Amino acid sequence: DLAPYVNVNLDVMESDAGRMRGKRPFGFTDLSRGKGLREVIDFIVEHGGLRTIGAASTAA
Repeated sequence: DLAPYVNVNLDVMESDAGRMRGKRPFGFTDLSRGKGLREVIDFIVEHGGLRTIGAASTAA
């Protein structure tokens, strides 16, 4: 959400995140527009042992 305001290069950020996290997952989101939210929810449900209780309302 802040990237446009802080003059960040997303390609460099992705490379840095991959280097620092190794095989651990990471993702980019824009929560003000709902981008990436579905992936975060799905990851939490799948790996956090949670179950869905209804359809989450997300913008695609």
